[in-house]
Amino acid sequence: MLEERLLLMQDIPYRDFQRKLIPGIAPETIIGVRTPQLRRLARQLRGTREAADFMAALPHRCFEENQVHAFLIAQEKDFDACLALVNSFLPYVDNWATCDQLSPKALKTDLPRLMSSIRIWLASDHPYTVRFGINCLMQWAMEGAFDPAQPEMIAALRHEDYYVRMAVAWYFATALALQYDAALPYIEQRRLEPWTHNKAIQKAIESFRVSPEHKDTLRALKIGRKNPI
Repeated sequence: MLEERLLLMQDIPYRDFQRKLIPGIAPETIIGVRTPQLRRLARQLRGTREAADFMAALPHRCFEENQVHAFLIAQEKDFDACLALVNSFLPYVDNWATCDQLSPKALKTDLPRLMSSIRIWLASDHPYTVRFGINCLMQWAMEGAFDPAQPEMIAALRHEDYYVRMAVAWYFATALALQYDAALPYIEQRRLEPWTHNKAIQKAIESFRVSPEHKDTLRALKIGRKNPI
């Protein structure tokens, strides 16, 4: 069993650290295996019958199994096969770390078709499916494939989940760095709910990619703050 192999790589202090870092899942499901070891294991499993059986056996019991699953998906080079694997796995993603580690580059090889899936993911009731959709836009459609309709899609989201709201904030912070003119009206017009609005400004101001002049503009737009950040 894969879990037995993971237990042989267990690092107890790292496990305790991880349990604090990922509060949304049962602590007993975190074994404590470092990411480079999980990536190495995924490379060893690539193309094997064991990998195929493991990926078909959802849901997994422990956090590290989900991480390995994400890294196995990332090794798929074909767009259609990768998309099918992602759609099979997303309903079982139950934490921000696995969601953010799920970053298969094959998906960016056909951005028009990826956009169709992103629209479906953003409409999901599952918070980590929504977060994944936001991450895809932020990673692969922020520069050359950017379209002004994309921030409109993200601004329209209304979700109570903290990790979705944080993803929206990160999206606009990144847009303020890379697509300032397109993103600024959403801040000026207060199109985001207040917490997300302020968090986007905070992250943009912390970014080295945002100019000092733009940071000054953003400071003045923070909701409920009289003093500069």
